[in-house]
Amino acid sequence: MRTDHRRRPGAKPERKHIAPAGSELLFGRNAVAEALRGRRSHQKLIVAEGVKWDARMQEIRQAAESAGLALDIVPRQLLDDEIRGARHQGVALVTSAYPYVDGDALISNGWSILVLDHIQDPQNVGSLLRAAEAFGVRGVALPRDRSAAITPAVVNASAGAVEHLHVAQVTNVGRLLEQMKSSGYWIVGLDNDERAQSLEFLSVPLPFGLVVGSEGKGMAQSTASRCDFLARIDQIGSIESLNAAIAGSIALFWLTQSARLAKVAGK
Repeated sequence: MRTDHRRRPGAKPERKHIAPAGSELLFGRNAVAEALRGRRSHQKLIVAEGVKWDARMQEIRQAAESAGLALDIVPRQLLDDEIRGARHQGVALVTSAYPYVDGDALISNGWSILVLDHIQDPQNVGSLLRAAEAFGVRGVALPRDRSAAITPAVVNASAGAVEHLHVAQVTNVGRLLEQMKSSGYWIVGLDNDERAQSLEFLSVPLPFGLVVGSEGKGMAQSTASRCDFLARIDQIGSIESLNAAIAGSIALFWLTQSARLAKVAGK
């Protein structure tokens, strides 16, 4: 079913909220497309009037139609106001809240796990989630407090990758790491501490847990003390350090690739 909210020439857009209470409004073409392939319960697809129906938009519309979703055409200003200046690319999806999983479920499945130690910037979290999904790390843990949650902005920053990950919010990162170690995980913490080994010479078997510390402060000392390895990324350039998202993405690539190569070699 299609609803057309186009207005008369010269009329101001109607002020109303697109997403009802208890739902979320995801935005951006990649985020919406991946969410339509994910685990959430969707309500309707929102498209700004005048949008170009290119191949990506046709794909999104077909996925929405296959799911039996209504299509609402709304004034672009309505989306601009609702999403408050974010780049929505003319499309949004009214859907249910993100389906977090329990921390025990991450461990019991034996997935390698990305642990974010109080990273608060949605762009950094989104970039790390995108890298995790790209390199086959299916589990993610983040603290309930003083950390970015899986908001629509994070979904957009991850290009929708988080819709295919299993994310747990935990009350205590240190306790989670202890549980992981008891279940056979090897814990690697990214750190510039003098005790840290070069990531280049570190080979860790599966499953592993990679801990990435917060912007500026890095890992908490209580978190670092629970790591089996502290790893650094050696640099040859002039800048002082990499940010959390770039450093974590490099580490995810290195750890997954080295573990895969070791498995092929029979080590």
